Formats: sequence, structure tokens, C-alpha cells
Amino acid sequence: MRVDVTWATAWVRGSARTVFEHRVAHIALDRQIGDGDHGENLARGFTAVLARLDALETAPGDIGEVLRLVATTLMSTVGGAAGPLYGTAYLRAAKVTGFPELDSAGVVAMLEAGLEGIVVRGKASPGEKTMVDAWTPAVAAAVAAAAAGAEPDGVLAAAAQAAEAGAVATIPLLATKGRASYLGERSIGHQDPGATSSALILHEAAVAAAGRAG
Repeated sequence: MRVDVTWATAWVRGSARTVFEHRVAHIALDRQIGDGDHGENLARGFTAVLARLDALETAPGDIGEVLRLVATTLMSTVGGAAGPLYGTAYLRAAKVTGFPELDSAGVVAMLEAGLEGIVVRGKASPGEKTMVDAWTPAVAAAVAAAAAGAEPDGVLAAAAQAAEAGAVATIPLLATKGRASYLGERSIGHQDPGATSSALILHEAAVAAAGRAG
């Protein structure tokens, strides 16, 4: 079993749906430790992504083409930190997914590239209460699942589960990066919005893959 362009498109549409559904929740999380714009920014970005996807005259030829569309759209339409960070993640992932299909190793490479993009752009490390705290365990879980012989849907499921746990694990952390770091110890006790949206988006990748496997 491999994931393909249809999967990538379904992932994007699922990501847009979950971003819209959790817009208010993301706003609330970001108001606690940020400037409150995370939910609105992501919703605006994925609205533009869907518009561009629907406007395509021909279907994308490979997965990287789909991810590149997401990257360039988010970079041009999303303000704050989310646009550059997510945009870079998708752009780096696009560079290693220029194929019609991906096997488990290809999925791992995609996730690793996405994490690398976030780390380079945000200059963040695990434990600093950022989206890196969701992506890092997701990549580790994906690597372990692929090494154990999991198919792409299993690799993505493992990544999604680990990302969700990583997002929850940001609650007791002291923010030392980004706007939340200005709050000092007051940032403790709140879940990071970027890690939360990352976990939801990675969950949609797993949902789309499960649909293809089914």
C-alpha cells in the first residue's frame, strides 16, 4: 500500500476542514499565551488553499505539487508566525515528495523534511513550547513505525498519535520561544496553539491514508 496524489489532496481538504472546525478553539488557546490570531490566520490560509486547489485546470502530477501549492498559498496569505512556519514545512516536504506515490520511507522523509523546515525557520528546539514539540515526537514515531514494517497508513497513524501526545505535553512547559516566552512562568499551564494545530493536521494525514487503505 502506498499513498498517492489523491491522498495528498484529501489530506489538504481534511486539514482545511479541521482548521475551520477548530478556529474558535485555536483563537482561545492563542489568546492565553499569544495574540489570539492563530485560528483566524489558519482559517484564512486554508480558505485560500482550497480556492487554489479548486481552480486547478489539471490534476497535480505528484504529491510534491500538492504540498507546494499549500506552501506558497500559506506563505502569501497567513500572517503571524504560522504562515512562514507552516509554509516552510510544506515547502521542504514538497521537495522530497516529487512522486505520484510514496511508500513508508517516503512518508518518513516527508515528515522529516517538514520538521526540518520548522526548526530552521523558527530556530526552535524540543521543550520550548512550540509546534516543534508536536512534530518531533511525530517524526520519531514515524521512523519507528516504518522500521517495524508498518505501511504508510500505519506510519502516519503513529505520527499523528505521537503529535497529539506532544501537543498535550506542552501544557506544563515554560515557553522560551516566540510571543509566549514574553509571559515567562505565566505561560505554564496552557497548551501551545501551534503544536495543537500541527497535531490536528497530522491527524488528517492519517485519516486520509486510512481512507485510501480502506
